[in-house]
Amino acid sequence: MNENEKLQWEEVSCEHIVNDEWIDFRKSRYRFPDGREFEPYYSYSRRDYVVIVATDEDGNYICVRQYRHGIKRVTTEFCAGGIERTDGKEYGNRQDAESTEDALAAAKRELMEETGYESDDWKFLLTVPSNATMADNYAYIYVANNCRKVSGQNLDETEVLNVHLYNRAQIDEMIASGEFPQANHILALLLADKEENK
Repeated sequence: MNENEKLQWEEVSCEHIVNDEWIDFRKSRYRFPDGREFEPYYSYSRRDYVVIVATDEDGNYICVRQYRHGIKRVTTEFCAGGIERTDGKEYGNRQDAESTEDALAAAKRELMEETGYESDDWKFLLTVPSNATMADNYAYIYVANNCRKVSGQNLDETEVLNVHLYNRAQIDEMIASGEFPQANHILALLLADKEENK
């Protein structure tokens, strides 16, 4: 990294347009390194979350199908969900460990709640920004191998999803056709491949 690069922006002002228990949506004015200022830049805070590349004892990928209101259609993806916070908010500083559920515990809980599967074979892969352009939350990516079905689903009140098992060829076909569109889930699959081939 070049120490002489002056690329950092300075936030001059910030207006919290929506700041409730679900989201902190902000409008900011920034000063660029050359002194110019510009607004509006919009950003938001949401809670960190986990993504789990889970496979059963036969090597099938455990996926969920659900409606995604951002793109207004049903998609296929890996099990994922928010890391819970004890302060009751849906967002907050990720360094505030006292108010935040452990990421691995969240991954195990989400897999069980959404699919009814559990695993004794977990591997952490990466923590990556969810959307570095507009959001300050992060995705924690895990692999869970040799999962076994131990219960039914235990869904949140806003979750409506079905569990499906797919082989790798089917996953690849869905990615190519746009049916498996979540970018961080595709990244998770590629990272899982890399880990498996070490």
